[in-house]
Amino acid sequence: MRWKCVCAYDGTGFAGWQSQAGGAAIQDVIEARLAGIMGESVRIHGSGRTDSGVHAKAQVFHFDSDWRHGPDKLVAALRVGLPTAIRVRSIRAVPSNFHARFSAKGKIYSYWIRLGDPDPFTRFYSWCVFRPLDLAAMKKAAAILRGKHDFKAFSAAGRPGEGDTRRHLRRFAIRRRGRNLIITAEADGFLYKMVRGLVGVLVAVGEGKMAPSQVRALLQSGRRIPSVQTAPAQGLRLERVIY
Repeated sequence: MRWKCVCAYDGTGFAGWQSQAGGAAIQDVIEARLAGIMGESVRIHGSGRTDSGVHAKAQVFHFDSDWRHGPDKLVAALRVGLPTAIRVRSIRAVPSNFHARFSAKGKIYSYWIRLGDPDPFTRFYSWCVFRPLDLAAMKKAAAILRGKHDFKAFSAAGRPGEGDTRRHLRRFAIRRRGRNLIITAEADGFLYKMVRGLVGVLVAVGEGKMAPSQVRALLQSGRRIPSVQTAPAQGLRLERVIY
């Protein structure tokens, strides 16, 4: 039987989602717990990778198992044995042709920027920016980036097998909540570190280092430039996988 699982995690202290040789990834921790429950090795397949330090509210993965006791008992068993930084939110049986990655139609991420001095309770979950940011200019740049484009300039260079770099950025919006700027990005798919690259460009615009017109030129060039930083991992959250 194939099981679809939704989990949340605090990525601080983990080597990202994907399995690592040292067993320090979130996938490794979940697989080890499943092996203890099932009495055999279990391989899970995630909707995609998140890097070291990135968080998730609703990462999706699937696995195949002959578990006969129902999804509620499986959720309870996983919650008992997993660290508090990882929580399984739901499990349900799905058809055998469901795939956590290949069945996905899109993803939604949020990125949190903290304006001013870091808060000890939020510093692992946001990018603290001390310089004033021009929110109006950032919104103009975000409008330029929305839509169907080749986002090669916003992907980390050197990723093997990246393939087609065209994506449909269906939503790219910024709102302010107190001292926080929250950037929401929704697309049919994202390139390696694409969201963090997009956020880095918006912050450069907000600081006056780039004009919105330069963002359009960068997008059209398809070339990543060293002056555009990749936003830190801890501000990024996977909010939802769309099926």
